[in-house]
Amino acid sequence: MDALKKFDGKYWKDLFDSRLGKNTWPYGSGVWSKKEWVLPEIDNEDVVSAFEGNTNLFWAERFGKEILGMNDLWVKQCGISHTGSFKDLGMTVLVSQANRMRKLKKNLIGVGCASTGDTSAALSAYCAAAGIPAIIFLPANKISIAQLVQPIANGAIVLSLDTDFDGCMRLIREVTECLPIYLANSLNSLRLEGQKTAAIEICQQFDWKAPDWVIVPGGNLGNVYALYKGFLMCRELGLTDSIPRLVCAQAANANPLYLYYKSGWNEFLPVKASPTFASAIQIGDPVSIERAVYALRNSDGIVEEATEEELMDASAQADLTGMFTRPHTGVALSALKKLRQRGVIASTDRTVVVSTANGLKFTQSKIAYHSKELPELQCKFANSPVEVKADLESVMDVLKSRLPSLQKKNSAS
Repeated sequence: MDALKKFDGKYWKDLFDSRLGKNTWPYGSGVWSKKEWVLPEIDNEDVVSAFEGNTNLFWAERFGKEILGMNDLWVKQCGISHTGSFKDLGMTVLVSQANRMRKLKKNLIGVGCASTGDTSAALSAYCAAAGIPAIIFLPANKISIAQLVQPIANGAIVLSLDTDFDGCMRLIREVTECLPIYLANSLNSLRLEGQKTAAIEICQQFDWKAPDWVIVPGGNLGNVYALYKGFLMCRELGLTDSIPRLVCAQAANANPLYLYYKSGWNEFLPVKASPTFASAIQIGDPVSIERAVYALRNSDGIVEEATEEELMDASAQADLTGMFTRPHTGVALSALKKLRQRGVIASTDRTVVVSTANGLKFTQSKIAYHSKELPELQCKFANSPVEVKADLESVMDVLKSRLPSLQKKNSAS
């Protein structure tokens, strides 16, 4: 930070803005456009990048106004990225450094991770680009097919283990102590250095002003700290005047941070995470717990939870206003709804919900919801296809029953 402070805020804003949208290697990446803040010593030819980042900040106008009474609600669509999740932001940094180490003839036979899906996709893609073996530990039958196929397609060594994520995490840590395999989970600070650029990007997209609130779903909790660090650096280096209040949203079926928060930060107890549609955050013993608590306490942050029904309904409701969210974004939106109802977040507060991955990775749960194949849920926003005979009269009958404007005309006549 002392070295970075030799330049004022205007210098950094001008530099970062000058690189935006360019294709000069590697600065066209949303991560590497902030190279001096991320990994300044690496040579450009060692960088492994797919020009990740620079993701859309979507104005959720209709959802905000009609459902929450808000005019300034935004969704940071981190799923518009190379492998469809925010994990690309951190993995480009980690794999670039592993690439550099191999070129320096360090004893490194591969890079490994435990994953609930998205981490494995990002690691396998960037390792494939660099020609580095990737070793993936996945909990068997606990991730979506779309997530599973990505590391398989990229040629990773995929181990499907009869345990949960926490069990996979314990095993990969044991393996990396025995073999020269580089650990790629968010225990590794290189991941967080890349992920913090999402916060810098949000400020940049608001013409270098920090929002009032940022809400992010939390599982292993590295992202909470990474976002805090990015916002803090922007303020400390003179790019913004403030940092937002952070909200970490957890599924009620995997909520160790929420329980810790509700206890007044008295005692952290890991939990046995139960199955949740938000499977990427089905983690009962998060490795970044201390960093997340530090971030939340220093940003006057809040932790909220969402039941399975709440998160699926929130996701479906958002989709009905033009989004296409995954269940994890539903967790964050559900937390937002609760905080609005309690008056914690005001109608005029500029609020950003971080959508951590693409909804296309979770089509099975969406199909089941809209087909009302989830008996434990009411699925009150379900929109099932209507089977209709292929004749005009049948089609017109359905349209008249489904289109409000036609119903008004019929009643008027």
